[in-house]
Amino acid sequence: MAKIDLKDKVVLVAGGAKNLGGLISREVAKQGSDVVIHFNSDSTLADADETVKAVEELGRKAILIQSDLTKAENVKALFQTATEHFGRVDVAINTVGMVLKKPFSETTEKEFDTMSAVNSKSAYFFLQEAGKTLEDNGKIITIVTSLLGAFTGLYSTYAGGKAPVEHYTRAASKEFGGRGISVNAVGPGPMDTAFFYGQESPDAVAYHKSASALGGLTKIEDIVPIVTFLATDGWWITGQTILANGGYTTK
Repeated sequence: MAKIDLKDKVVLVAGGAKNLGGLISREVAKQGSDVVIHFNSDSTLADADETVKAVEELGRKAILIQSDLTKAENVKALFQTATEHFGRVDVAINTVGMVLKKPFSETTEKEFDTMSAVNSKSAYFFLQEAGKTLEDNGKIITIVTSLLGAFTGLYSTYAGGKAPVEHYTRAASKEFGGRGISVNAVGPGPMDTAFFYGQESPDAVAYHKSASALGGLTKIEDIVPIVTFLATDGWWITGQTILANGGYTTK
């Protein structure tokens, strides 16, 4: 097979405004793609605007879409808007997630419902709409967590909310594979971003830094090449959850 690249493709990045998603948006633009950048919160708008500017400075086109993806109709509208604007979507990458570090005995029903909606429900309907919308031979990648390979407490609603995405990924890979669509999940270790630090005490941060075999927290710069590989030459990998964490956990 000829080399697969991202030149003149359209990449949709859910949660694509900042942190890992923002760097993915920039990198796929650098590799030649136009980008659909999704974000959720008003507080992220400034970062989203900066990411759009960065994509355009790389000579590619970008559109910005704000939406709450815990509602299935909003996920559908996201893909419809992307297709209406660019005429196609080739790669769909979902970085959306929410962390809650809390004992089992203290978790409320409202917290459980919110975590399930953000980490599991939104991922399910993202995969569904991607499967309906993507061009043949498209690529779908979901960011999960290396806690799926951990034996630990306090993250029951986070790791538990992401856990179903492993099976969604396997099921979708079987159902979409006839059209040449690869579907995978990538589980970073604890990442050196604000997404991580808001939940952790200094002692916990020190532990997480010491726990990986290669030392330190996962950098977003270490995850982006894995995502772009799965979207290009790594197309033959499908239905998999790849734990990319420097030896933090395994299965």
